[in-house]
Amino acid sequence: MSKKKKQEAELTLKNSINADLFEQLKNKKKELEKVEEVKKDEDRKRKAEERKQREKNKSFEELLNESDMNWQNYKK
Repeated sequence: MSKKKKQEAELTLKNSINADLFEQLKNKKKELEKVEEVKKDEDRKRKAEERKQREKNKSFEELLNESDMNWQNYKK
């Protein structure tokens, strides 16, 4: 490769924009990642609470049907 092509290949976004602007973009990216993590955490908590509520509202028949115990073993 010629020197000109090597120089063009080494040219990156960081080299082509102002250092302050690059830092602002990096900080914004970190903030967005934090916001996304918070949203995922809240969503996970909400789903866990919904599961709890569904379990809490199940009827005795539903709980009995979901049980993996063999009730025949206790019947004599």
